[in-house]
Amino acid sequence: MSGDISLRTRELTAEGTPFVTATVVRAQRPTSVQAGNVALVLGDGTIEGFVGGVCAEQSLRVYALQAIETGEPLLLRIVPEAPVEVSSEEGAVTVQNTCLSGGAIEIFLNPVLPTPRVLVVGATPIAAAVMSLGAELGLDLVRVEEGAADPSPGDLAVVVAAHGRDELHTLRRGLETGVPYIGLVASPKRGAGVIDELRADGVPEDQLARIDVPAGIDIGAGTPAEIALSILVEIVAVRRGKRAAEPGRARVPAPPAAPRSDPPPIAVDPVCGMTVAAVPGTPSVQHDGATVYFCCEGCATTFRARHELAIASE
Repeated sequence: MSGDISLRTRELTAEGTPFVTATVVRAQRPTSVQAGNVALVLGDGTIEGFVGGVCAEQSLRVYALQAIETGEPLLLRIVPEAPVEVSSEEGAVTVQNTCLSGGAIEIFLNPVLPTPRVLVVGATPIAAAVMSLGAELGLDLVRVEEGAADPSPGDLAVVVAAHGRDELHTLRRGLETGVPYIGLVASPKRGAGVIDELRADGVPEDQLARIDVPAGIDIGAGTPAEIALSILVEIVAVRRGKRAAEPGRARVPAPPAAPRSDPPPIAVDPVCGMTVAAVPGTPSVQHDGATVYFCCEGCATTFRARHELAIASE
């Protein structure tokens, strides 16, 4: 990885911007890239660095954006052989690039996504235990020991373990910003009292049902560490898209976390059949009131020529 690319990865990571590191792991002659070449693909389809020409970039862009959405790494094989259908297997996809002027290229796509933030509110042993155990789960844990906390859109979870201090504001803000998991550490009796206060303040019932109280699944927890474990199980389930369900306890599904970015629309090059990302910078032609996208200027030129001939023959 070059110094410029390495510096850029650190900048994007610090900004919390999702991106994909695309590394050439195999390149057959003749080709303009070498094993070890690295490029970065951002959520808007921008490619920084070089791992192939404009045609290879189209396939790279499509599957890098897919990796950002799924969060799963992917091995992309781009082959120039006779027409083949796109084939997929676990962790890999093979696509044909009809205008690839060289040998096959294999590119490993590794998504780098922002670490999800979890607000832990309270100066209590349970809050401390959540911080300690949660550190092993790859979470961005932020502790607010005094005063109310202000969750932000995109936060994964809020755990309120303040034993009555500044709870209402934090819970309301968590609901307003759509935080996927909101847990209140309280006994059933005190928790019901907090819910009643929020209800009296006009919080709708469907929103109140989103508050997990007492926080965590029922594992018979007694110590702060055990209670923290039961809460973190819920947070992991929400993070992985599998909300934990406790027998006998109704749950209203939390809304999904704020999207990282909207993936650009996908189009098919009508000349060569390649799948391309319909983003600024992709070769395109206005035709019959619509924008037609192409893998390269060569296909765009061919398309224009075909339609000019068709019009001339009418």
